[in-house]
Amino acid sequence: MRFDNPRATEIIGACCRLAELAWQRRGGESVMRRGWIVIALVSLMTAVPAAQWLKHPTPGIPRTADGKANLTAPAPRTADGKPDLSGLWQPAAILIGDIAANLKPGSVPFQPWAEELYKKRRADNARDDPTANCIVGGVPRSDLVPYPFKVLQVPGMVVILYEAVHSYRQIFSDGRPLPTDPNPTWFGYSVGKWDNDTLVVETAGFNDKGWLDNFGKPATDKLRVIERFVRKDFGHMDINITIDDPGAYTKPWDVTLPLILRPDTELLEYICNENNKYFDIIPKKTER
Repeated sequence: MRFDNPRATEIIGACCRLAELAWQRRGGESVMRRGWIVIALVSLMTAVPAAQWLKHPTPGIPRTADGKANLTAPAPRTADGKPDLSGLWQPAAILIGDIAANLKPGSVPFQPWAEELYKKRRADNARDDPTANCIVGGVPRSDLVPYPFKVLQVPGMVVILYEAVHSYRQIFSDGRPLPTDPNPTWFGYSVGKWDNDTLVVETAGFNDKGWLDNFGKPATDKLRVIERFVRKDFGHMDINITIDDPGAYTKPWDVTLPLILRPDTELLEYICNENNKYFDIIPKKTER
């Protein structure tokens, strides 16, 4: 593995903390291996030079007396009075391994077949994970990846540029409905509307190949995801996520992903296919 991407050090540190916590909370060698799965994903990054505007001051933002970004300042607003969600954001909680990590044990309402598949993927060290082949994570998984993503808010649309796997989403807020007969995709189709100061995004039209997290919680083509973006102040935002997939779960279920603003830096190039060592690190499937 090569970890000379400037983002790698902080990601590895966060992932190691995830593995350590998982070991402490649940115990067992198999859990620790899941931490290595997360770390292995870092190896999908290409090496990049350090000089990619990583310390360039973000203009026009509130700052404290010592020149640091004031993350507790009021949230900015657009000309029409809505919260401006724009900025470079990063998850403030590690949920990419287990999207339900902060829920009570047993809170995920699996259908029997989905739980069986989930357990098989864990036993196989998630070797069939589509993102290991550099396929995008989809929704909500791409929100969870501990890399920054940039939100661009313009009239009629919110665009999200994900550093991870160099991918993007378009969230149309111009009043259009979701397509009635969509061509299934990894990211689905997203439309948004404002509910007071909350941007409510509904996404549907997925294929049946996506995973909700690295542990392998399944999703089907019946999946609908509701994301509620709530900018709490200048430097903090929550995405309240509802998973509604009657093909895999007995009822909708919710998780909350906190985000923190990353000022004075920029996105890095992420070319997953270059230097992909995933299958050299993850053991082969268990024999049945």
